[in-house]
Amino acid sequence: MYHNNSIRILAGNSHPELAQAVAERLNVPLVPVTVKKFSNGETNVKISESVRDEDVFIIQSGCGDVNDNFMELLILISACKTASARRISAVIPCFPYARMDKKEKSRAPITAKLVANMLVVAGCDHVITMDLHASQIQGFFDIPVDNLWSEPLMIGYIKREIVGWQDGIIVSPDAGGAKRVTAIADKLGVEFAIIHRKRNGKSLSAPEHMEILVGDVKDKVAILVDDMIDTGSTLMLAVKTLHERGAKSVHALISHGLLSETNLSLIDELPLDQLVVTNTIPQKQHQSLCKKLVTIDVSPTIAESIRRTHNGESISLLFGEWAETTGVEVL
Repeated sequence: MYHNNSIRILAGNSHPELAQAVAERLNVPLVPVTVKKFSNGETNVKISESVRDEDVFIIQSGCGDVNDNFMELLILISACKTASARRISAVIPCFPYARMDKKEKSRAPITAKLVANMLVVAGCDHVITMDLHASQIQGFFDIPVDNLWSEPLMIGYIKREIVGWQDGIIVSPDAGGAKRVTAIADKLGVEFAIIHRKRNGKSLSAPEHMEILVGDVKDKVAILVDDMIDTGSTLMLAVKTLHERGAKSVHALISHGLLSETNLSLIDELPLDQLVVTNTIPQKQHQSLCKKLVTIDVSPTIAESIRRTHNGESISLLFGEWAETTGVEVL
């Protein structure tokens, strides 16, 4: 008798809340997994149910203790491989080491390529991720990679929650984000602007400032869009620059809110209406420290991508009609 394989969802310790939300949307229970450490720091994994001949999805984000969480993911993949899973998909909402995608200077590592190699060697057959820092990371893999976008969620949020967006301007805090902001600006039918960050002198310790290279923000609703916030220094400079140039109000929409070195109390003091991030990274702790922080739920997008992958349906529809008809959920 032919066994019709089913979806099996496993979760590591990086973001259990997101994994639970995805599982509930798919009406599939999480496979019981015990992930713990030996006294010497080594990771031990125990999968309590059979995954033989099943379609396995392992949800683990690149946040918190990134190295430990990534090692957990590799061990979970290897455990499923040796347990005869039919297909193993790594669902990595925030891809680790994504900023190290090229050689910035001599003898620098391309660590994102190393991460890709390790996933494949561990036994991964497919990767689902979200808003890669650089799209070329998909080319580091010899297996299928689905790079989901939070762009439709952000456009939905702008239309529903930002008053006066029709008179707005989409702003990129650096030249590297020009493609992202022009795509959003085109879909909203508004203008875009690009800011350039530079030092006041040649010394590394010299103070920095920002210049608006393209666009005019005076008397407009400025909407900053970026893929990642870590230290928050770029955001703070950009917000102050936009405010000084006469922006009516300033909003920031950022895909991955790492906020690992950000003094969140300073964000509350900025002339910023709200800082909107997604829950690819756990945000509960950050929200308690910053009143202006708003979190958009990406679990519907991830759950739908898993369902479509399992059924062999198109993923690209997630960025078209499906995205437009699905509401934006704020946590």
